[in-house]
Amino acid sequence: MRKFFAHSENGNNEKHLLVKHLSHTARLSEDFACSERFKPIFKIAGLLHDFGKYQPAFQDYLENGGRRGSVPHAKWGAGYARKFKMNDVSIAIDGHHKGLPNRADWKNDTNQIVHDDEPDFDEVKNAFLVDTGFDEMSLASFCAPALSGFQHELFTRYLFSALTDSDWLSTEEHFDAEKSAMRPIRTLPVDAMLNRLEEEFAAKSKSGEINYLRNQARNQAIDKALLTTGCYSLALPTGMGKTLTSLAWALRHAKQNQLKRIIIVLPYISIIDQTAGELKNIFGEEWILEHHSSYSEGKKAGADKNEDYSIEQKRKQLACENWDFPVIVTTTVQFFESLFSNKPSKCRKIHNIAESVVIFDEVQTIPKEIVLPTLCMLNDIQAVMRTSFLFCTATQPAYEKRPGFDGITAITPLIENPGVLYDKTKRVTYHLLDDLIPLSFTRLSEAILGHEEAALVIFNTKKDALQFFTDMKSHSQWEAKYHLSTAMCPDHRRKTISQIRADLEAKKKILVVSTQLIEAGVDFDFPLVFRALAPLEAIIQAAGRCNREGKMNDSGRLGNVYLFVLQDARYPNKTYAACASFAEQLLKADIEQLYSHNVFEKYYASVFALYINQARQQGIINARRDFNFETVNDSYRYLDDSSEGLFIASYNDESWQLLNALQDKKYLSRDDYRAMQPFTVQAYENFIYQNREDIKTSPHGFKIWYGNYDPATGISVAPMEVDKYVV
Repeated sequence: MRKFFAHSENGNNEKHLLVKHLSHTARLSEDFACSERFKPIFKIAGLLHDFGKYQPAFQDYLENGGRRGSVPHAKWGAGYARKFKMNDVSIAIDGHHKGLPNRADWKNDTNQIVHDDEPDFDEVKNAFLVDTGFDEMSLASFCAPALSGFQHELFTRYLFSALTDSDWLSTEEHFDAEKSAMRPIRTLPVDAMLNRLEEEFAAKSKSGEINYLRNQARNQAIDKALLTTGCYSLALPTGMGKTLTSLAWALRHAKQNQLKRIIIVLPYISIIDQTAGELKNIFGEEWILEHHSSYSEGKKAGADKNEDYSIEQKRKQLACENWDFPVIVTTTVQFFESLFSNKPSKCRKIHNIAESVVIFDEVQTIPKEIVLPTLCMLNDIQAVMRTSFLFCTATQPAYEKRPGFDGITAITPLIENPGVLYDKTKRVTYHLLDDLIPLSFTRLSEAILGHEEAALVIFNTKKDALQFFTDMKSHSQWEAKYHLSTAMCPDHRRKTISQIRADLEAKKKILVVSTQLIEAGVDFDFPLVFRALAPLEAIIQAAGRCNREGKMNDSGRLGNVYLFVLQDARYPNKTYAACASFAEQLLKADIEQLYSHNVFEKYYASVFALYINQARQQGIINARRDFNFETVNDSYRYLDDSSEGLFIASYNDESWQLLNALQDKKYLSRDDYRAMQPFTVQAYENFIYQNREDIKTSPHGFKIWYGNYDPATGISVAPMEVDKYVV
């Protein structure tokens, strides 16, 4: 009996038997299905995916060599599945190498097989049936899952992910058994993690009303952990411990519903570093996987070359490929762009979102221009993949479905009456500086100088922040003055933030001038905050940096937050400006609304109405409805960001030394790129072009900034123009 092969020889000079590869892929794919009704479909996809490798031409290619891809094979299994109206299976197979196609392209790929225009088809089919012992009659009785249109599209993505990962894992086992054996086999250690978390809570202070309310909120959330999988919200005022409360709920919810992992999704890398570090300290590094565009877990730079340590780091690096890990910390960009992608490498992880608890922190940051297709996708995942979502924020958006807004079908709040908590944790008094009449920098400085306390001033653009900081240099009443913006490299910002915290702890009278980067993951506690008019969520986040711990309440005082409008006010983009305008209307009508938790629903309903019929949102939704996967991939962008990293050579001695060390290397590793991150600033293309004389490209392909770098404000070139170009 003739032997058919899937892959060429491995290091042991063994070819990969095709029947072995098909059965292995089918078994893995079947195991990835979250429901018994899905398992037969996932198994069939695995069995049929390399059906086309039974072609004599493909076997000749393996035997004698040839140009890679010169004998296409995906259309054969895809066409065979389509003959039996197994369209989900067919589309997944057709895309398992090149990516999920548009509907028209899928049909073109498979028409020749479906219409019996392929002369070798019967020979290939018979070889498959004989070699595998497959019963073709089982296809005739195939029954597709009963799903709605969008759910069906999501199911195809889910199947594609499981098939792609299974195929790659089986192939990896053939070519690199050692690497395959190194992949982590870990289940979520729920009981052990709950014990560690309880120890963490027990060690925290219980005194003071804030701590009492934190414990009360956590207990309320935990009480709802035993509910079935679904969509939930955790609305808590800033500083009330959302991270650990959400985790306490998630672990119990996972145990109750037998869910496999917890995925924590955060909007900013600065928060990820902080959150991942905190979780690793509590539970141990071996259970937490940190994965985003700037960092994939792997062997740490400069680490001890101890063999066990290297294996552990290698396991985590492998887990970044498909998210087969107990706890994952990632970015919103990584999470959502994977969900809407059609690329095999990005989609491998999607099937491991099934049977998980996904925690979205600072969920209000989902771009309003794509909120409808994003929420639609989450709805479908929850319904199809037995996944629970928890939306966490101090400013809960109105994401629930209502007339005129096709949002999340149902969201269950973990806190029954969050308004009570907001009332009890009132820590600031809001003021409209000059009744929001546009004012000059001179007037703003007068208002700030009229106070005898440490002050934080937050602007909407780097240009305004830099100009005001420069203007304030001449004033001597401050013990120290600091600037914060993304024109500073991450290491510079980290050190500045550390010094600010030390000064605040020492009760020094300092001035901090910042952009909105300070409003997420930077837990300052100022007695006085000035905030340029911004979207409502940004205003609330800014206020969360004022009297954060409620210490002023002990002396019968509250923090003061002043909102102001600059003359010729600038905003980062049109959406930001439109949302700020809505906030201004609300505040001018009644500033007392800022103290009410219910204001967020009213505000977000007005804001979302602007974008419901926007062409971009509808284009993505229509492409999903029509099963045009490539179009969805090309249309969905979580961030419209054409920036590129600049390595700051002139930042300090450490950056110079690292640059010199990198230039001596022939190739750069992941660890090298990781080591560069603290000294890298993201800049737009125009900035790079206009300052090309100060920028050089290394032999490795990354760009180096050799221009001036100010020790207080960062990249320094025509300072008042920096905001236009530096991200």
